[in-house]
Amino acid sequence: MTSWHSSWHSYRARWRGADYSASPEPHALELWVRLRSAAPLDGFEEVEPGCHVRTVPVTECEWLRFVTVVCRWRGEPFQVHAERDGLLLLEYLGASVHTARELGLERVERGVWRAWAPRGEVAELREEAVPITAENHHF
Repeated sequence: MTSWHSSWHSYRARWRGADYSASPEPHALELWVRLRSAAPLDGFEEVEPGCHVRTVPVTECEWLRFVTVVCRWRGEPFQVHAERDGLLLLEYLGASVHTARELGLERVERGVWRAWAPRGEVAELREEAVPITAENHHF
């Protein structure tokens, strides 16, 4: 599988019918969203070559989502955090300390277990999107 995303974790938003890479930007009274486009668009400011930004209130967006990449390794669920030299940094999503130890995972803090795994051993790589709303996320 080729690298089909720019980041293993990102925000995305739909604004005026188009999808954008995004990031939340809290303001005093409401949440705003920074939309990014590689191409120049009306109302977007070029902040560096190939990066155009427009900030809008989240209420103008059709949706805002936090996207992660999840997978299975040795039959267990993981989230992907990084990639280097053909290895993926995986964080265990299961709740079994026994299983984490059996897999040889490194405990990085209480309840957080990680390992570098060869990309070829990782199965079912897919994006998982969680909707962000005022009710489920506090900025």
